[in-house]
Amino acid sequence: MPHLLHIDASIQGERSVSRKLTARAVAAWRAAHPGGTVAYRDLGSAPLPHLDQENGLARMLPPEQHTPAQAASWALTEQLVGEVREADTIVLGLPLYNFGAPSAVKSWVDHLIAPGLSYDPATGEGLLGGRDFLVLASRGGGYGTGTPREGWDHAEPWLPHGLSMTGLQPRFITAELTLAYVTPSMTELIPLADKSLAAAEQAIDGLWAPAAVA
Repeated sequence: MPHLLHIDASIQGERSVSRKLTARAVAAWRAAHPGGTVAYRDLGSAPLPHLDQENGLARMLPPEQHTPAQAASWALTEQLVGEVREADTIVLGLPLYNFGAPSAVKSWVDHLIAPGLSYDPATGEGLLGGRDFLVLASRGGGYGTGTPREGWDHAEPWLPHGLSMTGLQPRFITAELTLAYVTPSMTELIPLADKSLAAAEQAIDGLWAPAAVA
C-alpha cells in the first residue's frame, strides 16, 4: 500500500504559502492513490530538539554507552528515520527564513544523519534512497538569476547536500515573491508573485495526474 510522509515547517499557520502548497500536493497524491495512507509531522508547531552537548553524541557512541539523554535522542532519531523508511513519497514544505532553512528543518536533517540507520558507516552508502522526495519551497523575495539577491537563498542549495549521506534526493517546486501580498513596498510585484504561485500549483497538479492517452 503506498504511503506518504507529509512534513510542514512554517510557523505562519494558515497564512503560510508552503503549507498551502503541501496540502495541495497531498490532496493530489490522495486522489491518485485512493488506497494510500498519509503520516503527518508538523515541525513548525512541534519542533524537534536540536542536537546539543547533552544529547548530540548519541550518533557517535554505541548504544550501550549512551547516557539517558543520549538514549532518548537516539530513540527519536530511530523514530524519524523509521517515518522516512515507511514512506514511498515524502512531501516537505520549506519556507525561507532569513535566507536559510528554518532551524526546525535543520534539526530534522541532523537527526536523519545516523550511522547504521540512514547510511552504512563502512561503505558510506545511503540507506534511504529510492523514495520520491518532493520539496515545496516558498520564499518572500526573488532570488533568481539576474536579481539583486541572486544566490541569497541558502535553503534550496543546502538541503540536497545536507541529506546527501542518506541517499535522499529532493526535487523542488518553488513559489517566490510571497511577501508581495503583505508588503506595501512590493505591491508592484504582485503580478509576478501570482505568476510564480500559479506555476507552482500547476506543477503540483501534474505530479500524479494520469498520462494522456493519444
